[in-house]
This record gives sequence, C-alpha cells and structure tokens, in this order.
Amino acid sequence: MTAGTSGSAAPVPPGPASGDSTRSVHAGRPPATAYEPSLPGPTFVSHYHLPGEARGPYTYGRDENPTWERLESAISELECPGDADAATVAFASGMGAVAAVLLSQVRSGDTVVLPSDSYQATRSLQQRLESYGVGVRLAPTAGDAQLAALEGARLLWLETPSNPGLDVCDIRRLSDAAHAAGALVAVDNTLAGPLGQRPLALGADFSLASGTKALSGHGDLLLGYVTTRDAALAADVRQWRKTVGAIPGPMEAWLAHRSLATLALRVDRQSANALALARTLLTRPEVTGVRHPALPSDPAHTVAAAQMRRFGSVVSFTLPDRAHAERFLAALRLTSEATSFGSVQSTAERRARWGGDAVPPGFIRFSVGVEDADDIVADVLRALDEAAAGA
Repeated sequence: MTAGTSGSAAPVPPGPASGDSTRSVHAGRPPATAYEPSLPGPTFVSHYHLPGEARGPYTYGRDENPTWERLESAISELECPGDADAATVAFASGMGAVAAVLLSQVRSGDTVVLPSDSYQATRSLQQRLESYGVGVRLAPTAGDAQLAALEGARLLWLETPSNPGLDVCDIRRLSDAAHAAGALVAVDNTLAGPLGQRPLALGADFSLASGTKALSGHGDLLLGYVTTRDAALAADVRQWRKTVGAIPGPMEAWLAHRSLATLALRVDRQSANALALARTLLTRPEVTGVRHPALPSDPAHTVAAAQMRRFGSVVSFTLPDRAHAERFLAALRLTSEATSFGSVQSTAERRARWGGDAVPPGFIRFSVGVEDADDIVADVLRALDEAAAGA
C-alpha cells in the first residue's frame, strides 16, 4: 500500500509461538486501518438501530457491545493462545464471574466442592448455594485434599495459588480425577493470571479471574471474566450475565484492554520484586510463615514450578501480633494499606481485620508493585525496624 492511500493492512495475529509481551500488546486489536486508532474507543450504547427482524450482531446494550468483545477476544488469546474454540465472557467484577459459573452450572441436588481456604467472598456463597438445595463440601487447597471430596460432585472449584495463604494444588491431577468422577472443574486464576498459569491447558473447564487485579493492573477499575473452550458452557455463562445484568461498563472494558499492552512487563517486574522481598523477609527473626511460590523452600514450590510460568506479586507473612502488624503497616512509606492486589503500586494489609480467613492476627498480605526492588525492600526493612522498636 502506498503512503497516503486509504485501506487496511491485515497483519498476521500473534500465534501460539509468539512471546507473551507480543501477544499482550496485539491481542484483540483490529487489523491496522489507515487513519484509524489501533484500539477503537469505547462504545457507549444502550440500544442499537435495529430495523426488521431482531438479529445481531448487536441488538441491545445488555446483550452485546463491541468494546467487551475486543477485550474478551484479547483475554482468550492470553488464556488459550492459538485456540479458536476459546471463548471469554467479561463481567462487572470478579465476583460476578465467580457467581456466574457457580450459579449457572449447578442445580438443586447437585454437590459443589469448594476450597476451605479460598477467597472469603467465594466461600460466602456456600449459604446461598445450600439455600437452593445444593450440597457444599469444603477441603483445603494444599496436598490436593479436595480429591477426597469428589464422589458424586457436579463441580470442583480450585483456587491456586489460594488467597491469602498462597497454597497451591495440582490442576492437572485434580482435573483428571474430577472428570473421571463426572464433575466439571473451575479454576480461580486471579493470583496467577493468564501469563502466570493456563488452567484450561491443564485440563480445567473454566478459567476465571478478577480483572480488577493484575490484568488491568492500575487499581482503578472493577472487572471479571470467565474463559472456557466449551461453546455450551460459554453460552450458559453468557446467558447468566444477560439475565442478571452483571455486564462490564464499556469504559472499564476499554481501560482493561488498553492496560493489557503492559501486562507482561508488569507481571515480570512484580514477580521478580516479590521474590526479592520474600527472600529478604526470610532474614528477619520477627517474621514467620513467609510464603511465595517462587521460594525453593516454600511448601508449594514443587507443584507451582511444574504448572506456573510466573509466580505472582503477592507475598504473605506473619508478624508477632496485631499491634506489631499495625505498627509495621503504619510505618510503610511506599506502600498503601489497601485490600486489593496486583496493582503497579505496592499495597499491604493485615488480612485478619476482615474476618473469615483462618489467619493469625499478625498475618500480612503484601502485594508487590513495579517500584524498584531496592526501594521496596528498603522501605519494608525500615518499617520492620520501626515496628520492632515500638514494641
């Protein structure tokens, strides 16, 4: 094409052999078109001009939106590179995605196996499920303990690494056992993300996550998604979204898609920073229970290394008591005291303040950002010294 002429070029989209950063930059974007943006802006719409029969591709704002679809296509490419059967459904939040899978796939009389150490909001659905006549069995993540609870189950729910304890289970082993028992498998992939772990390639039926965390990565939006290779399962989840109206805003979807371009850069930096912090924490006598899957000494390391490609931004550890932990958090200068994780900015919290997690009063969940590792470590060491001096 000659410069100055109109028309479009159709570059070959990133394939399964492309690198993660290449895929993150190009995933879900349209072919290059003269005088058009590489990522079209968000489509704000409640209804479409719809003459004649009510056929798509776009009919109503709660059903379809091209901005969602570009993001969904991008996430599918990250979760399942080169797999044309992969389909993603985006939601207004991570819990929207969690509820969509759980509540679209089970009926009265079914049984669900949940991790007893999963994200507390996921476990909070136990009472709701039981009120609908669904049986719920709980077992911990570590040691693949959910294997013993599979008999007669309809759905096995995995969260690996678990939040906030960072235990890991063998997705392939559990998926094979669940399928042999006639159960579907859903994996909450929020801690690892699509560049850290690909549950569908390990045998799971659903991979879902809170896009609020590392996927969008800037602490400025709420989002969730579900990816599956099964067209019927995708249709169930999409119908659930349409029925309950748990749709993402087009601006949030667009911001998340824009942010994917730096995903590989961010998660690489965060994973390296998290390992540097974890190693430092191991040297402090007042710090116990340091967990990060990249540590060779971590109880989860062997299983994590076999199925994870990156080990994530979250480090957990325990300080002597609540007061000590609160002094430490108050003394941090680079790190905000906040409950989310995966942002470019480091955040930390005393997790027991929320209740619902079986953690000690001094348990800290620390989400490592993209600041310089030396600065993060220096800030943490200074805060630890101040907390110890104030005891």
